[in-house]
Amino acid sequence: MKKLFFNLSLLVFCLSANPSFSQKNTSKNASKKAEFEVACVGFYNLENLFDTLDTPDKNDSEFLPNGNYHWTADKYAQKQANMAKVVSQLGTELNPDGVGILGVAEIENRIVLEDLVKQPALAARNYQIVHHDSPDERGIDCAFLYQEKYFHLLGSKAFKVDLSDPRSGGFDKTRDVVYMAGILPGGDTLHLMVGHWPSRRGGESASAWARGAAAATCRSVVDSLQKINPMAKIFVMGDLNDDPTSPSLVEVLRGRENSQKMKKSDMYNPTIEPYKTGGGTLAYRDAWNLFDQMLTSKGLVSERVGGWQFYKFIVFRRDWLLATEGQYKGYPFRTFDGDLFINGYSDHLPVYSFLLKKK
Repeated sequence: MKKLFFNLSLLVFCLSANPSFSQKNTSKNASKKAEFEVACVGFYNLENLFDTLDTPDKNDSEFLPNGNYHWTADKYAQKQANMAKVVSQLGTELNPDGVGILGVAEIENRIVLEDLVKQPALAARNYQIVHHDSPDERGIDCAFLYQEKYFHLLGSKAFKVDLSDPRSGGFDKTRDVVYMAGILPGGDTLHLMVGHWPSRRGGESASAWARGAAAATCRSVVDSLQKINPMAKIFVMGDLNDDPTSPSLVEVLRGRENSQKMKKSDMYNPTIEPYKTGGGTLAYRDAWNLFDQMLTSKGLVSERVGGWQFYKFIVFRRDWLLATEGQYKGYPFRTFDGDLFINGYSDHLPVYSFLLKKK
C-alpha cells in the first residue's frame, strides 16, 4: 500500500467539514434527524486567467499590454476580483467556509493563482495551491486550491495525455491531468483528478479520439486505485469538452446515471440527469452543453462503505453570471466579446458537489 502511494505520488484530498447539516432520515426511523458533517468540492474553468508578463515558454502573446486583448494590469485586477467573487460564494449555502477544494482550468501559471487566493474575498480562507506546468500549446494548465485547515496534503502528480493520432500518426499536446490524494477528516482516503480535455476543434466526431485518450488516462488511474481497493473513494472532474452522454464519458470512463446499478469499477456521473433536462454550464450556437462535470467512484455512493458519501451535484447559476446583452445574451458572462473587454466572469459556469458524513 505504501509503495503504491509512493510510486503514484498520491495526495491528500481533504474537504471542509466543520459545519453540520440536518437531513431527514429516509430509513425506518424517519421521524429522527441525522446530523451530518458537510464537505464541498468544486470545479471552475477560469477562462484564460493570464498575467500581464511575457513568459518565453508560454503562448501568452495575446494577453500582454501590446497583445490583441491589450491585457493591462487594470484588466487583470478586475478579472481577479471577478473570479474571487464567484469562488467565494460556491457551496456557502451549507458551509460558510465554502468550497474546501477547488479544481481549476485555463490558468497560465502558479502566479495567477497566488494572486487569486490573496483577493479580499478569499484571503481569510488561506487557500493553498497544487499546480504543475503542462505542455499545452495554448499555455494553460489545470490546478487545485485547497483550504489547509481542512486538508493535509501528501503529494501530487501530473499525468500526461498521449495524443498520438491513430489515423495520421501525428502527435499533439494538451493539458496534463493533475492528480491528488489524501485523508479526509475522520480518516477516509480520497483521490481526485482534474482535467481539461482536448477541444472539439475540427468537429466533435473528428476530435473524439483525443477526448477518448484523456478519458483513458483518467480511467487508467482509477483502475490502478481500484486494483488496490475496489471501494476507493475517487473524484474525476474538469472541463471535459464532452457532454455526460458522450462516448468518452460513457464508454471509456464508464460514467453511469444510476448509482444503484453500478458495477464496482463504474463511475457515477450525477451530471447526466441535469443534462437530459436541459441543464448546462456553457452555451454554443444557442444550445447548452454540460462540459463541466464531476464523477465519483462506487466507494462514494455506497452506504455500506460508510464514511464520507456523495450527496448532491450543483451547477452554480446566477443571473449576474449571465450576459444581458450583445451576441452572447443569455450565455455565461465572459471576459471578452471578441477583442472587447466587457468585464465578465467566464464562458463557463462553475459546479460543485457536497459530501456528507454522519457525526
